[in-house]
Amino acid sequence: MSSSPHIFEATMDNFQQEVMEASSTVPVLVDVWAEWCAPCKQLMPLLEKLVDEYQGAFRLAKVNADEQEQLTGSLGVRSLPTVILVKDGQAVDGFNSALPESEIRKVLEKYIELPEEDPYEKAHRIWNEGDINGAMDILSDMNQKDPENLTVLIDLAQLKAETGDLETAEQVFESLPPEEKLQRQAKQLAARIKFLKQSAELPPVKDLEMALEQDPKDPNALHLLALHNVLQDKNAEAMELLIQLMQVDSKYKDEVAKTTLVELFEKLGNSNPDVRAYRRRLYTLMH
Repeated sequence: MSSSPHIFEATMDNFQQEVMEASSTVPVLVDVWAEWCAPCKQLMPLLEKLVDEYQGAFRLAKVNADEQEQLTGSLGVRSLPTVILVKDGQAVDGFNSALPESEIRKVLEKYIELPEEDPYEKAHRIWNEGDINGAMDILSDMNQKDPENLTVLIDLAQLKAETGDLETAEQVFESLPPEEKLQRQAKQLAARIKFLKQSAELPPVKDLEMALEQDPKDPNALHLLALHNVLQDKNAEAMELLIQLMQVDSKYKDEVAKTTLVELFEKLGNSNPDVRAYRRRLYTLMH
């Protein structure tokens, strides 16, 4: 059961008050589900995500069909999942399959207004979804309105780096106050710029994998394949290769394995579980 205040279990005893009557104030989405229903389990996380995103603009009532047979029958449910949108005491819409998120949004948008999303949070959300240009537009607008906001400025530089404009990204980093360069976000930017610069000189992955098949202890192949993984955000794989390089030759290229690991740790942050695990392995190797 979710801990969200906007999600609750609906029963025969509370349905009239918590759903029918309450829907005159806030629409209620009724989700009729069962443990054995695979589509129900696919759908539920989407509904929970949306109810949190709407920040209380609607509530989600979960009806366990096996435990609430009488209620399920009174709702006329014939298949699972069944989702019913109740507003002003009336069932106004619904569906009875595991719809994709985009289709569920269309149902909700007909009756419920999505709260205005914080621009910075929206920029990061669509950035994570792959809309780099959209995120850049939002952050550029925020930067124009508040040029002193270094958090937004560094995020913009990260986006510039990701789109190949390393020169601008590096200029932003160099323009930061010395104390800001020591902060995690700036360190992440510096590491990203460095890794992207190195990517232009990397041989193809297949060539490096073939080199390691012939010699699993090839330090050059271990190093360069680790960099490929960093650029693809396969950070655990990259750290594993760098640990292997440490074991093969810890002094290789002025201790590049250790240096790159530390840069990765800074890029990802101490809260990352892979960082915690590989930091311990690095410490063990060094001591």
